[in-house]
Amino acid sequence: MASNIDNIEENDLVSRLKQGQEWAFNILVNKYQNMLLKIAYGITLDREESLEIVQDVFVSVHKNIKNFRQDAGLSGWLRKITINTCLNWKRKWERRFRWSHQSIEPKDENKLLRAKKDGNNPETLYREKQIELLVMENIGKLPEKIRVVFVLNTLEGLSYDEIAQHMNIKRGTVSSRLHHARKILLESIKD
Repeated sequence: MASNIDNIEENDLVSRLKQGQEWAFNILVNKYQNMLLKIAYGITLDREESLEIVQDVFVSVHKNIKNFRQDAGLSGWLRKITINTCLNWKRKWERRFRWSHQSIEPKDENKLLRAKKDGNNPETLYREKQIELLVMENIGKLPEKIRVVFVLNTLEGLSYDEIAQHMNIKRGTVSSRLHHARKILLESIKD
């Protein structure tokens, strides 16, 4: 029953977007911005570029909403536009592409103080942060096709079938790329 309510809400939102109602567009941005930022950042590994890409995605949606057929659902359509925009960005700006890791999360300087209060050991937190940084650094070194599949599965929680549909590849290819990504990341952490 809840999925019917979600579909009605999404259909109503799309209908209002097609009518050009500005508040509907604001709802769209508020509802999907964080999801699209995670996808964009996972592909580009650049916070500023990710913000620009997501902005471009919403501009594109605003221009093309009247052509939206609602087959895959609004979130699927937005994901696909984001992936394509990121991959186009990557191709277009290959020469200036840089692999610098900047966390998408805001910096929290009181984390160690809270950790002590909550019973977590600061040394453990430090080691976990080092592993996280190592993993993020090595995600950036993955070949693009493998990285995109890994990000969609790991950060976005998309199924193999959903990834295959978004990227226009076979399910077996998704499985192979994920296996390859995990193998590379595990080897890099062991070193």
